[in-house]
Amino acid sequence: MLSAVVRNRCRGMSCSLLISSTLHHSISPSPPPPSQLPKRLSLSHSHIFNPNINASQHSLLPFQAKPHSIPSRSFSSCRAMADDRRITYLSQRDAVEIDDLLMGPLGFSVDQLMELAGLSVAASIAEVYKSSEYARVLAICGPGNNGGDGLVAVRHLHHFGYKPSVCYPKRTPKNLYTGLVTQLEALSIPFLSVEDLPMDLSNDFDIIIDAVFGFSFHGTPRPPFDDLIQRLIYLRGLISPSQKSPVIVSVDIPSGWHVEEGDINEEGIKPDMLVSLTAPKLGAKKFCGHHFLGGRFVPPSIKDKYGLHLPPYPGTSMCVRIGKPPSIDISALRENYISPEFVEDQVLKDPLDQFTKWFDDAVAANLREPNAMALSTSSKDGYPSSRIVLLKGVDKQGFVWYTNYGSRKARELAENPHASLLFHWAGLNRQVRIEGNVQKVSDEESESYFHSRPRGSQIGAIVSKQSTVVNGRHVLHSLYKELEEKYSDGSVIPKPEYWGGYRLTPRLFEFWQGQPSRLHDRLQYSLREVDGRQEWHIDRLAP
Repeated sequence: MLSAVVRNRCRGMSCSLLISSTLHHSISPSPPPPSQLPKRLSLSHSHIFNPNINASQHSLLPFQAKPHSIPSRSFSSCRAMADDRRITYLSQRDAVEIDDLLMGPLGFSVDQLMELAGLSVAASIAEVYKSSEYARVLAICGPGNNGGDGLVAVRHLHHFGYKPSVCYPKRTPKNLYTGLVTQLEALSIPFLSVEDLPMDLSNDFDIIIDAVFGFSFHGTPRPPFDDLIQRLIYLRGLISPSQKSPVIVSVDIPSGWHVEEGDINEEGIKPDMLVSLTAPKLGAKKFCGHHFLGGRFVPPSIKDKYGLHLPPYPGTSMCVRIGKPPSIDISALRENYISPEFVEDQVLKDPLDQFTKWFDDAVAANLREPNAMALSTSSKDGYPSSRIVLLKGVDKQGFVWYTNYGSRKARELAENPHASLLFHWAGLNRQVRIEGNVQKVSDEESESYFHSRPRGSQIGAIVSKQSTVVNGRHVLHSLYKELEEKYSDGSVIPKPEYWGGYRLTPRLFEFWQGQPSRLHDRLQYSLREVDGRQEWHIDRLAP
């Protein structure tokens, strides 16, 4: 199936998200030789995108057309990405052979490969285009396995929180495809006919998935796909700065591209993302944009036989980026936060209790290192510095962390015992800022915590004379190995005198929650004297 899937996917290579997947299909036993493939498509339009124009002159660039979108790529940096020789790019013949092996002696079925390919496409989209900003998705699916990948991707995108629709004008009457349609209908995902689609797709959709043709396609696109491809080309020819431009994501190869020579004459679809499946195809070398690899199923035997050099997949991810991300306009990066209201009559009176509540929420949300906090200190002359440390204790007395007493932060705290902490929980659109006075914790507390740490961390604390100049990493490793050998008998590792904890006693809290249109919630707790007692007072601050 991989060969067919890849073939059909690549029929309509758009250069945004190249999913190089070789899923095998029974369309043809072997692909036509490259010499018989069309040198170019007979596509023309009065608003063809011109890559020779400076990027700043194009009204179609996503960051100009839509304030919350990822800015468009710069063409100079794209060429550098395409020349990356560390990645293997497949010829059409090799792609077909790999599909045949996957579908034959290696035991994969068409539906298995299609499921993995579609999940890779959805994961790649979610990696770059957040559902909070790019919710409206249109998948244009062709009649083959490339279209099947698109249908699978739509199902996953629905469960990821997107609002997809499907245009599937030439349905394949096979159980695999009819089953995919049934699955989407059960999720109430709308199917749109070509007649239902607006001529200008820019107003109704944020993402358009090009899952029309795979790498086995050759010839001139016929109705209705010729018209649909023209509409995608038109999106890159918008000339009014006020018009929005949806991002285009192509599966394996942009529809209409030459599988090995890419977008000949640069008159084809200009995708923003390309998701290559199995391995990228030769035509993808000319792609400019977010390029991902999907289809995490290539066994070592195929890698060895074809000498494939592919980037490693991170962790449990189903996709991996190829090359550097396109250059972006930093000023256009923004989030439009959507959060529950955070109002005075709903908060706890004691800020430590409110902090504990939010901290528990961060832990329950499985955020990475919810106890990470920015610690800002200042010298007596007012020169500030910040760094990330880990919270190791919190109670009514304050917030505790541990460090080297010879470090820069320790020296600054000795000169100026006032500091601030900042917790940022991006997954919850929240941050908490805390100001207060800092003191060392007792030796007993430091000793107890030191010996609760892993032995490797205890040795590391002795080895590192924090913030001093080191002649090389080998120096640290050498000292570490010496101490590791010294205490290999399991004896107690003594806490060094220059290591211990600090406690910040808070005098001010600010709880921040992101809200739409930058109208964020900011509630500040500050200590005030009432009848001779210190009490917490709550004020709302303007965002």
